[in-house]
Amino acid sequence: MKPILFSLLFLSVFSSGCTVYQINSKEISQDYYVPKTSIDDVAYIEKTDKSYTQIATVIVTTERRQPLDDVLPKLKQEAGMLGADAIIDLQSEATDFWKALPTQKLIRNAYIRTTYTAKAIVWK
Repeated sequence: MKPILFSLLFLSVFSSGCTVYQINSKEISQDYYVPKTSIDDVAYIEKTDKSYTQIATVIVTTERRQPLDDVLPKLKQEAGMLGADAIIDLQSEATDFWKALPTQKLIRNAYIRTTYTAKAIVWK
């Protein structure tokens, strides 16, 4: 009975397909900005001519197969906690060791991690 339960537990844990996000930020400004109450208060802008101040860099590391629509709310949430009005200059790349691995047809590189970074800004 115990081997069956252990096997079922093992199978359910490793087939669950859950994604782990590592969310971090590097603050640049020493000034205090009021945190946003919703991620809807933080805009994602690709390019801007408007004057701004960068207050931090927000970083999300996740599985490579995650769509940007799943990553953006995590970036906006971290930026919002720092008081940012928007995130800009979004970039992504496979992390260190993982980018050197060849493509695996069987598992489709599902295990490769990607780091997304964006500037957290406030408008001047």
